[in-house]
Amino acid sequence: MDSNGNGLYSVTTSQQAFSSCCGAVITSLLVTPLDVVKVRLQVQSNPSLKGKCFVDSDGLMDRVCVYENGTSKGSHKASGQFTGMRDAFVKIVQREGVKALWSGLPPSLAVSVPTTVIYFTCYDQLRDAFISKLGEDNDYIPLIAGGIARLCSATVISPVELIRIRMQSRRLTYKQLHACITSNVSKDGWLSLWKGWGPSVLRDVPFSGIYWCNYEYFKKRLCKRSGIHEATFLISFSSGAAAGSIAALLTLPFDVVKTHKQTEIWESETTPTSQKKPATIWEVMKRIVAENGFTGLYAGIVPRLTKVAPACAIMISTYEYGKSFFRKLNKERDMKNR
Repeated sequence: MDSNGNGLYSVTTSQQAFSSCCGAVITSLLVTPLDVVKVRLQVQSNPSLKGKCFVDSDGLMDRVCVYENGTSKGSHKASGQFTGMRDAFVKIVQREGVKALWSGLPPSLAVSVPTTVIYFTCYDQLRDAFISKLGEDNDYIPLIAGGIARLCSATVISPVELIRIRMQSRRLTYKQLHACITSNVSKDGWLSLWKGWGPSVLRDVPFSGIYWCNYEYFKKRLCKRSGIHEATFLISFSSGAAAGSIAALLTLPFDVVKTHKQTEIWESETTPTSQKKPATIWEVMKRIVAENGFTGLYAGIVPRLTKVAPACAIMISTYEYGKSFFRKLNKERDMKNR
């Protein structure tokens, strides 16, 4: 039985990790085309992004987008303007081929898979531990477990993400990369490997807490209405989409601030002559409001929701399906061994 006492066989940590790994790969494969289109539209509407690297997120993981000479790294230069998402899809395929919709997938998988495995496995372990101590009826468990899980995954992966960003932005060889990291560590200490950690946590921890709290709530309500103990694929999918949309909407200001803040950090690192000190998070927020009003904190809400909802739905439903598969497998093995 699982920690919820509902008669379901539990899954092992390795089975949870494998399920989350499959979910991360499938989500990346299905959502990357939306990322490519969204980024092309972003750069088209904001020429200042050209020649810089910046972060794009689907709510589960970050993808670093590097632009050189006005074109996304790994793609061919395209002329002409896109009138919308549909037009962008068609023109990208016509000019660059279908493969262009999955440009940047390998480096994304290199970071997103371990990040997601740590994140989802850690959440399940924490949730089960809290339930065994505090009881199943505590509504704050998903909120706390989700926040801590994202904090742990962001902290563990942050140095790896920093290395990937530098390799993409400067085209460094491994020897040059080692020399760069060694120089930074000797100058600023080991904490320099966690640059950009603050802005990431600012958005990701609240997002995760809100997401898991709503997901568990919607899942429980839909299961109760359907008269079942274990969520079906459809229940997980719809609960994930709804929870992801709510979390994305409520944390969008943090996402906007994080994008501005991290772009400044990377720009100062990739421009040796730049003496400008990166602004604090509060200064960035005040600047956005002063320049664009409070609506500036909700810039990009439509494309973010368009991407976050399916990404969350695909990831959680795949993950839950994987765990359901292993529960049945464990049950069959247990019956055979009796």
